[in-house]
Amino acid sequence: MNEKKGFTKRIISSRFFNRAKEQAVEFTKNPEKLNSLLQKADEKAHSRKRGALDEVWASLMTLFRMLRAYGSGAYRKIPFKTLIAMISSLIYFVMPFDFIPDILLLFGFMDDAALIAWTVKSIKTDMDKFAEWEADQAQKKDASI
Repeated sequence: MNEKKGFTKRIISSRFFNRAKEQAVEFTKNPEKLNSLLQKADEKAHSRKRGALDEVWASLMTLFRMLRAYGSGAYRKIPFKTLIAMISSLIYFVMPFDFIPDILLLFGFMDDAALIAWTVKSIKTDMDKFAEWEADQAQKKDASI
């Protein structure tokens, strides 16, 4: 477990993740840019067999839905710090050359998965609130049918 924490710590302190954090603020102000990032991340996530992403797949899909809802204006109850963490992680995720380059077939997604797991753990409360909101929206939609 300590090795996993050490690995994640090296990723979040890497120049690659720091660069992603610097870029993240721009995406909060530009819904088109955010949607483009989400599309790239979604394509990348679905382009390969899950492998390293298996453990975080459901959380990654929730993260995508949460950011899409934010980008469309449907859900804005995301603290700025959470928003930056989510966007930074996706920017890092779509980088082909990061801490462990994606061209290394067996290992390329390990750092991405570790970072997503760390992000999800860090923002769990906010993701839970979004899941509640999402369930409410589904109930309202069902009730109107």
